[in-house]
Amino acid sequence: MFDFEKRIASVVDAILEDHQGGRDIDQVDIYRHPDKDVIVELIGKLRRIIFPGYFRDKNYRSYNVKHSLSMLIEDVAFNLTEQMVLVLQGTGMEPEAAQEKAQELCVAFFQKIPQVRAMVDTDLQAAYDGDPAATGKDEVIFSYPGLFAITVYRLAHVLYELGVPMLPRMMTEHAHSVTGIDIHPGATVGKFFFIDHGTGIVVGETTVIGENVKIYQGVTLGALSTRGGQSLRGVRRHPTIEDNVTIYAGASILGGETVIGRGCVIGSNAFITRSIAPGTTVSIKHQELQFKTRANPEQLTVISKDPE
Repeated sequence: MFDFEKRIASVVDAILEDHQGGRDIDQVDIYRHPDKDVIVELIGKLRRIIFPGYFRDKNYRSYNVKHSLSMLIEDVAFNLTEQMVLVLQGTGMEPEAAQEKAQELCVAFFQKIPQVRAMVDTDLQAAYDGDPAATGKDEVIFSYPGLFAITVYRLAHVLYELGVPMLPRMMTEHAHSVTGIDIHPGATVGKFFFIDHGTGIVVGETTVIGENVKIYQGVTLGALSTRGGQSLRGVRRHPTIEDNVTIYAGASILGGETVIGRGCVIGSNAFITRSIAPGTTVSIKHQELQFKTRANPEQLTVISKDPE
């Protein structure tokens, strides 16, 4: 007879013993690391600060906006500081020093919020102006994944610039998981940035994007190679996209030396590893399509090809 309880007890003992290996994955003190759930909650609260008239605390039916925002900012400041303390201590900083540093960083972060809101306002305008399907800016704010990902990126970028460890990446990776848009918090992105549709977009850490840039789904702004691993830390690996560039779906632009000049248009599925002069349109020529009859599924026959 199979003794289920005895076997499970044996498995439990084996797993607990495996936790004694001293590896990074064996850490059991959950209170020494930031809390992902708290970070996700903070993103929602920060979004309410960015768009005060669009998202509210569901615990309140009606309330004084000024008073509620004051409480909200204090709440975010307290919880953000706590998370900063944890990541700073993770770098070896003593608790008292980490607490003081976290408070300084938190104040510096909130001082940048008006600038973040100004940038997000341009992104909102770019989305509305750039998408004929948009019926209004309210629709963009509530439903466009691109604006959500950009907003989270802009907040995380401030923390990244302030030198806060880990938290910026946790924020943008949450946006990535929700939208399919992966913008590293270290990237530099100018005003009026518009992501249309968005799914599958990758913007690498050292990417520089100018103003009035529009990119579509499936675009990669990446590195030529990451085989060097940690030896490439701090090295410029990703491209520069100058002002007024449009990059269509599925294009890949790779390499730290690659510069896409002002006013360029990069066509769908282009694969680019060298710089492109300003004002250039890049497209793929003679992409061949094949058409096959389905009269006999077992003997599909090419009946025509696109002319070259």
